[in-house]
Amino acid sequence: MTRARLPRGVVPLAAGPGQESVWDYPRPPRLAYTAARIRILFGGAVVADSPRAVRVLETSHPPGYYIPIGAWRPGALVRAGGASECEWKGAARYFDVVAGNAIAPRAAWGYPHPTPAFAAIADCVSVYPGLMDRCEVDGVVVVAQEGGFYGGWITPDIVGPFKGGPDTWGW
Repeated sequence: MTRARLPRGVVPLAAGPGQESVWDYPRPPRLAYTAARIRILFGGAVVADSPRAVRVLETSHPPGYYIPIGAWRPGALVRAGGASECEWKGAARYFDVVAGNAIAPRAAWGYPHPTPAFAAIADCVSVYPGLMDRCEVDGVVVVAQEGGFYGGWITPDIVGPFKGGPDTWGW
């Protein structure tokens, strides 16, 4: 795969065996199916658990994981107000994540009518991992991508540097 053009001053970390560099991900992004077990815990409960998910891979971003709606605990996703637009995926809708007495407002989103290239995530929802108690990929606890705008999931097999931190907006 051809490495993306790097912003001035950005030096990608070297990917070791079994690792991926976010600087080898494409722009526009692409989808990749995964058989990794995805678990999301919130409010002391497992709110989503699935052996099927779709990763969105985009230059400079850790992957975003989209989990099938059927893998979410009933009542865990409550439609929230507002919307946003992704130049690649289309119009997003938001959800509050609810478990017991805990509510994470607008912590999840999905693309019910995505662009054709992203049709595979039409019935899936992703979350900001930093707003959950814990997100796991095959039992590995995820670190949230920095910043309040992006929802990337960082695991030890992904290397950066990652967009989202201070001074990365123009990447």
